[in-house]
Amino acid sequence: MTKSNKWTKASSPPSTPSPIPNPPSVADPQRMLRRPLLIASLGNPPPLYKNTLHSAGHTLLSSLQQYLSYPPFAKSRPHGNGLSSSGNDITLWQSPTLMNVSGPAVATAWKTFLRDLPNEDRTRAKLVVVHDELESPLGKIKLKVGGSARGHNGLKSCVSSLGGMAFSRIGVGIGRPESRESRDVANYVLKKMSVVEVQKVIKGVEETAELIVELMLLFTAPDIEAQDKHLQRPLRPKIDAGLRDRPSGGFGDSQSFGVFN
Repeated sequence: MTKSNKWTKASSPPSTPSPIPNPPSVADPQRMLRRPLLIASLGNPPPLYKNTLHSAGHTLLSSLQQYLSYPPFAKSRPHGNGLSSSGNDITLWQSPTLMNVSGPAVATAWKTFLRDLPNEDRTRAKLVVVHDELESPLGKIKLKVGGSARGHNGLKSCVSSLGGMAFSRIGVGIGRPESRESRDVANYVLKKMSVVEVQKVIKGVEETAELIVELMLLFTAPDIEAQDKHLQRPLRPKIDAGLRDRPSGGFGDSQSFGVFN
């Protein structure tokens, strides 16, 4: 296996999209395969709902597109009219619908994603849904595989439309209002984030990228089941030291990630 290039900062993109870095050494590197990923963010459609708390998943995914130096998002009719950006083994996709009815579009995008893969890759492919997480501290990133939607209507819609298929979830915390009244909660999640709040959300892009590296690892049977069990708990993956050695000091102002454009 040849060594992949290091990631570079979005402010200095390489001539070609930089690949996800390889994981640290494994017992038998020849057994490792990449797991194709469709990473789908949920939220409400822009421009009215851009950078609202309920659309924090879209904000994070937009930052990830810049971080990976992937092509700009473009509308894709075959992918349920969502915005799509592809590179290497990963397709980033933003749902075009209102949060509560995200499921049908996600299911369409997933079906198209699988159809476009080589036959041998389809059983290894995984769906990852990026969404806002009420009650979790603003900007906190958490990975979960399967489990309950815990009252999140966007996730409920996905579970229903995907026929109960297990998928991974990356939640980005949006805090919580003091009141638990349904009207107050609705007003809270639909409010626009401040510049500082947006920056807290996009600060999670590097940790999100680390989780993606973890999700891309795939070993041939019988190791698949063991790996999926490993991913059943929140984790901070141990990955290539080169990624951790990225220069400190944050990612510049929010404009560099296009989140206010």
